[in-house]
Amino acid sequence: MTDQIPASQTSNPSLRVITLDGPVMLGDRTLIEAGQEVTIRKPGSGELRGLSLASLNQLDVLSLEILLPRITSPQILKGASMDVADLMQFGGEVMDFLLPSAAKAAIRSAFPTE
Repeated sequence: MTDQIPASQTSNPSLRVITLDGPVMLGDRTLIEAGQEVTIRKPGSGELRGLSLASLNQLDVLSLEILLPRITSPQILKGASMDVADLMQFGGEVMDFLLPSAAKAAIRSAFPTE
């Protein structure tokens, strides 16, 4: 996925936008500057091929490193380094995408925001 997703599509529940705390680097080269937005989309079964759902739910760095190039725009390349807080943001969004709707509803009712 190499094209930037238009901002008008970010209201789609299958898309999330993350603002980076730090740059995404590949060696000495900056791929994405700090403060830029990266869109992450809900992975389909094909993008999850070869990965363990359990490892993704445990925020396994190697699994996220394989998955992120498949579901981010601009694309975060395998082997890129990033701020740990940004990695946690991406991992949290992946975990949320993988939760069934009933589990999300149960969480919302157990922990109301108001």
